[in-house]
Amino acid sequence: MASTEGEPKISKRAAEKEAKKAAAKAAKERAKAESASKPVSNTPAAPVDPFRQGWLKGVYDEKPVKEVHTRFPPEPNGYLHIGHAKAITVNFGFARSHGGVCNLRFDDTNPSKEEEVYFTAIKDMVHWLGFEPHRITHSSDEFDKLYELAEELIKREKAYVCYCSPDEVKKGRGKLANGEHGPRTACAHWRRSVDENLEDFRKMRDGVYKPGEAVLRMKQYLATKPEEYEASEEESVEVKTRKEKLKGLANNPAMWDVAAYRVTKNNHHHRTGDKWRIYPTYEFTHCICDALEDISHSLCTVEFETLRPAYNWLLDALDMKIEGSDEMGPMQREYGRLNVEGTILSKRRIAVLVEGCTVGEASATSNGTADGLADDVDELTLAEEGEEEPEAPGEAAKAVANGTGRKIPPAVMSWDDPRLFTLVALRRRGVPPGALKKFVLDLGVTKANANTATHTLDANIRTYLERTVPRLMLVLDPIKVTLANLSDDYLEERDVPFDPKDKEKGTHKVPFTKTIYIDRDDFREEDDPDFFRLAPGKSVGLLNVEFPIRCTSFSKDPETGKVNAIEAEYGKDVPAGKARIHWVASSAAHNSPVKAEARIFNPLFKNPAPNSLDWKTGGYYDDLNPDSLVTYPNAMIECGFEYVRQNAPWPKEEGEAKGLVDNSSVRFQGLRTAFFALDKEAREGRVVLNRIVSLKEDTGKK
Repeated sequence: MASTEGEPKISKRAAEKEAKKAAAKAAKERAKAESASKPVSNTPAAPVDPFRQGWLKGVYDEKPVKEVHTRFPPEPNGYLHIGHAKAITVNFGFARSHGGVCNLRFDDTNPSKEEEVYFTAIKDMVHWLGFEPHRITHSSDEFDKLYELAEELIKREKAYVCYCSPDEVKKGRGKLANGEHGPRTACAHWRRSVDENLEDFRKMRDGVYKPGEAVLRMKQYLATKPEEYEASEEESVEVKTRKEKLKGLANNPAMWDVAAYRVTKNNHHHRTGDKWRIYPTYEFTHCICDALEDISHSLCTVEFETLRPAYNWLLDALDMKIEGSDEMGPMQREYGRLNVEGTILSKRRIAVLVEGCTVGEASATSNGTADGLADDVDELTLAEEGEEEPEAPGEAAKAVANGTGRKIPPAVMSWDDPRLFTLVALRRRGVPPGALKKFVLDLGVTKANANTATHTLDANIRTYLERTVPRLMLVLDPIKVTLANLSDDYLEERDVPFDPKDKEKGTHKVPFTKTIYIDRDDFREEDDPDFFRLAPGKSVGLLNVEFPIRCTSFSKDPETGKVNAIEAEYGKDVPAGKARIHWVASSAAHNSPVKAEARIFNPLFKNPAPNSLDWKTGGYYDDLNPDSLVTYPNAMIECGFEYVRQNAPWPKEEGEAKGLVDNSSVRFQGLRTAFFALDKEAREGRVVLNRIVSLKEDTGKK
């Protein structure tokens, strides 16, 4: 062995570290050499298709059919909200990505809650987001077929007519009166013959039974006993696996003989008239309609995952699917829903905000199973309609029924009030459809729920608007400024771009005259070293104007005590200011200014988590934010607004590019102020603006 005396000793770990460094350096040099040898291309990389990535890629790989067919199946009993924007985008986008098609299917099996206005609004929102349904279908299209299949299910001994009361149904499912849980047992009607069940089901159809007196239930796993799935050590792996599967089914509430058909009180249907006295439930209808429409991928949100066994069970029972396989029939898969914190999305709670309500003092002890007045009212309605499991109405519902208690007025204007997060409200506020789609896809589509905050949504919208809408000067709370050193007929026409960073948007001429208007926030009666705008004796620059102005005096309104007029001087001899402010000039020849009412929308509630408020006794109303709507009735816009209005939509994307436009597509950035859109109340001679989102620099403006 050669002598190493006098040489520095290197540890094994240090030697390995040095070897790794050398190898990494060599790899980097090789990669650099290879890159230099490749020809340079200026062809941009193909955009990533979000519907062929991650979870959605896995879904397609599970069932890589040639013709992808999906559906968006809303219930037409209310307006869609921001969470539905994800469902629409996922279902239509996934099909489009794979060259397939998507149906818009109205799940209209509950005639008492469906109104034409909801059908129209849902269709409009799908088109507004830029999607075209392959077919518009209705579950009611299949009422005859659904009834036929219900009879077939009875003939296969997979369904029975049940006469149990709601309390008896709950007891059979193991829910005892004292709140405890006991064993699950099938009721006395479970073993009735096929002929008896067919006869009584037809009596349900023919109006013999009143709501709540009879229900057709699917014969699933309610009668399964624990001893049927309890495995012993001696049993084979195959038997143990089979019993474990049976145990999972037997312990799933979605498999406890749920209802297939019920008798309804209000049985007039908007499409089928008075033909039917019984209507199928969602659990019976949904999967069958998927199969009848040849849906390949049934995509829904994660709360339906526990219903997937029931979905497959019914299709298996009717030979519309092969047990344990997705090769035949629709394949259901579930993605995480979109939750925006700080929003109210419950239809029932929004209804209370829109319509107001009455609550009683005793409602604090409400015994309804839901968590609020609106839920109690719904429970009362369900009980009247004869739903399978109507709950006893709480004290709050009784107070409403008796006409006693505290009267709470509406908190918002309507379902499209811009403070809400229904899609019609977001559209009215001016949020572009493309911004919503981008928001959904930026969050990603996975099994996990996408929980995000409202400020994240606002930031996404703001970024989207930044480069897609023109810019105008808008003064919210104007103060008149007279430039005393200019002549009465002084006029400069300033050539102003609609977007300094985008020449494609063009330019327009803005008048600059002796009389201009600035925003009240841009003036202080007493100067401050940290204030960089207009004050007595102080100069400030004007956007798009060559020289600054300096305040020489001001006056106040004797009644309000507010500054109502400023005198100033303008010109090259005026010292330069440290900032530039926006303004609007008075010029009859240019129809300037354009007068407007501007509405600033802030959070509806003071509590950032409004769902945690007291919705039982009306306490939510006491938490309403008094500044959720701030109105500026005397706002002024520069004359370029007319061009912006005539050339809407801004931007020309999604459904708006195809002509589906309204006032909300007239969007612009008010310089140094916020992004705005025209409200639906605007008309000839009256401009009403809604703030879409604020600007980034709002909080730090000096």
